[in-house]
Amino acid sequence: MTTHQSIAVLGAGAWGTALAIHLARNQHRVHLWGRKPEQVQAMQLARCNARYLPETPFPDALTPTADLGVALECADLILIVVPSSGFRAFLHELRPHLGTCSSRIAPRIAWASKGLESGSAKRLDQVFTEELPAHAAPAIISGPTFAREVAAGLPTAVTVASHDRNFAEHVAALLHSPSFRAYRVDDVIGVELGGAVKNVLAIAAGIADGLHFGSNARAALITRGLAEIMRLAEAMGGRRETLMGLAGLGDLVLTCTDNQSRNRRFGLLLAEGKSVEAALAQIGQAVEGLPSAREAWRLACEHAVDMPITHAVYQVAYEGLAPKLAVAQLLQRHARPEFDHSSA
Repeated sequence: MTTHQSIAVLGAGAWGTALAIHLARNQHRVHLWGRKPEQVQAMQLARCNARYLPETPFPDALTPTADLGVALECADLILIVVPSSGFRAFLHELRPHLGTCSSRIAPRIAWASKGLESGSAKRLDQVFTEELPAHAAPAIISGPTFAREVAAGLPTAVTVASHDRNFAEHVAALLHSPSFRAYRVDDVIGVELGGAVKNVLAIAAGIADGLHFGSNARAALITRGLAEIMRLAEAMGGRRETLMGLAGLGDLVLTCTDNQSRNRRFGLLLAEGKSVEAALAQIGQAVEGLPSAREAWRLACEHAVDMPITHAVYQVAYEGLAPKLAVAQLLQRHARPEFDHSSA
């Protein structure tokens, strides 16, 4: 049995709130930090996150706060759940607060954010190493998880990746409950890339479904998209078998097939003829697959990996290619062996 811990969940969006609720239900003492004082005050009064998860009341062990110092005070674990676009800046903000409890070592850090850094295409673990080089190995939580279902206590399974086996097992134990399973892996690269690129492919799935191409096309897109992630992960030092698990295939299937996915809904709106800006405005939340499309395509070029679906999403999002023309380009590609790792 894992003893009850003090956990700071940093990021009060839907996913951060759902994880905070789940951990508090597991009898851990949880501080949920949000950047906007007015939002946090509303959560304190309503004892729920009325914007994202209004139907799920907070457990007694969950305390919302807008004070980062209060959230981190004597925390045993820091769980970062901020958009990947602000990950590096947030680590800058976090750094002065680490080790503020002089009686013990700095708390360990995990995150449940997914994406690639805009402008550099660096994975979040690379950003972490650059910003906090002296800190102990972090852990990454990934897998097929919709916030609303986790908050509702529906059955869920995730992957916890870390180079530190004991820490990965510890984080998995903190998360474990009768309705929540956590599996451990040490392939950080594969897990990070699976979580980032699946969002790009979910945009493609939304476009295909928005153009009414049918279930056959969706299944083919998911399968060939998985092949793209595998090739990229292998080229960067990850393992193919990782992408056959929850952080790869599991997350990809979920995000490509259910309209709870913001990335899929974004693709549906593009297929309707809406501009990128109009689609983003209608969704009203971060669409991680949009910047990830640009950065994943950058990585594909750098590592000479053929990723035609990723390229098509990049062209639609950043070069103004019409969705129907993007699909036509994919269909006109030459026939080739299915398991040629260099092709799609």
